[in-house]
Amino acid sequence: MLNSRDSNASQDAGSDSESRDVTRRGFLTKGVAALAGASAVAAALSPLRHLNREDIPSVEEFFQKHYKEMTPDDKQRLFARIRETVQQRFKVAPSLTDPPPLDGVEFVYGLNISRCIGCRKCVYACVEENNQSRSPEIQYIRVLAMEKGSIDVESSDHYYDPPLVPDPDKYYMPVQCHQCAKPPCVKVCPVEATWQEPDGITVIDYDWCIGCRYCEAACPYWARRFNFTEPEIPEGELNPNIAYLSNRPRTKGVMEKCTYCLHRTRVGRLPACVEVCPTGSRKFGNVLDPDSEVAYILKHKRVYVLKEEVGTTPRFFYYFDERGSRFHEPIAPEEPDHAGGAA
Repeated sequence: MLNSRDSNASQDAGSDSESRDVTRRGFLTKGVAALAGASAVAAALSPLRHLNREDIPSVEEFFQKHYKEMTPDDKQRLFARIRETVQQRFKVAPSLTDPPPLDGVEFVYGLNISRCIGCRKCVYACVEENNQSRSPEIQYIRVLAMEKGSIDVESSDHYYDPPLVPDPDKYYMPVQCHQCAKPPCVKVCPVEATWQEPDGITVIDYDWCIGCRYCEAACPYWARRFNFTEPEIPEGELNPNIAYLSNRPRTKGVMEKCTYCLHRTRVGRLPACVEVCPTGSRKFGNVLDPDSEVAYILKHKRVYVLKEEVGTTPRFFYYFDERGSRFHEPIAPEEPDHAGGAA
């Protein structure tokens, strides 16, 4: 028979054994939980292993303020950093500006589709002016070859390639950003990386864009482009006259679009596509000026708004001559000097 001392000793030994067992189970439980947590973190960080050093933002880039919140000093430091980056990347000293919207100006674009001959000179002038990627090729302007008598853009041909244009059985409808007064792309951006300026131009801050592509999905005119890879501009082909919210070089993972060449138009010049058009099909100006050509066209010409039913109120419209269209000899359509398919 066990005496009380033996009984107590036995109970103490059992308690010690149970305590050690609990501690061991607790350790194993915590260890498994910690291992699971570490595995989860490793899985979450796994995509980062593919990042190159240049893909990782600097401290200044990471803490950069939104464009609208920057002070003049903030902007000057940022612009200096961009100039240095562009010079290192393209071996050319850029002229970086940030022209503000002009007071009393609302830019509007008119396109005479009874005169457009589908030569695509506007497409490639835009590519060169706005430093769009050559490979993969990105273009802001799509020229659609349309069947006469039809306004169905879904059945149009963007990849037409005849020996001469215009085709007598076709008419041509260039499509680009319509600079909507009610832009759906702005509404869906979760980080306010895109917004509408007082002169009617919708802009993108490439440094603020997170590449979610919501704006691309919201645009009814297929006017936005996404950089799936690092944009490529051959040496010597960069346009060094750049603006922060316009044609400065972009990077992989951001959206871009037409800005009515704001680096030109806000300082009194015309967009590159307007200057290069051989038929005078493109008209651009300040609709608030009653003496402007665009104001006259809106008042006196037959005007057509693409997808008017979606309610975006575009600042880009089409119009028609009263007496037909073909005043020009056929010419060979414009071809790019670089390889790659249209975006």
